[in-house]
Amino acid sequence: MDRRQQKTREAIFKAFSRLLEKKSYNHITVQEIINEANIGRSTFYAHFETKDDLLNAICRQIFGHIFSNVLNAEEHHDFSKENNTLTDKLTHLLYHLKEQKKDIIIVLSGESSDLFLRYFKTYLRQLFEDYESPSFSAIPKNFVLNHYVSSFAEAVKWWAGSGMEIPPEKVVEYYMALTK
Repeated sequence: MDRRQQKTREAIFKAFSRLLEKKSYNHITVQEIINEANIGRSTFYAHFETKDDLLNAICRQIFGHIFSNVLNAEEHHDFSKENNTLTDKLTHLLYHLKEQKKDIIIVLSGESSDLFLRYFKTYLRQLFEDYESPSFSAIPKNFVLNHYVSSFAEAVKWWAGSGMEIPPEKVVEYYMALTK
């Protein structure tokens, strides 16, 4: 993606964020996003098919970074040297969600919660696929995977509902203690 396309996507993301501060997800229209981002209709549709696709792109952006093989130190955290374990990846993910705290809390507290969680769980599944707890070896892997993904998604929803006050490391520590 060239620089111009990146700037346009960023303008759309920021416009969407500003609109989420004022309105619930279901009441935001594509036209309002277009107006807020100051772009043309065809430009929006060149990047996203729907506003649901925009929400999914936000998830992809967060997860794409976490799955990246090359990580740099960031302003609020540094996982450039450690991002190999499930604990590292979940903590890194929570830092990115916390950086978008305002939007995530709004999305998870409104009608868009189910849609966001559906996208979120798709990406979480990738994180948990390689994680195996020896104490669950007699249980079908798909059942355990569903449990991990669903319970972590609900933990994030709870964390967002409580204002994300608990540090990401502590949330992951609590979660991992329950998976042993």
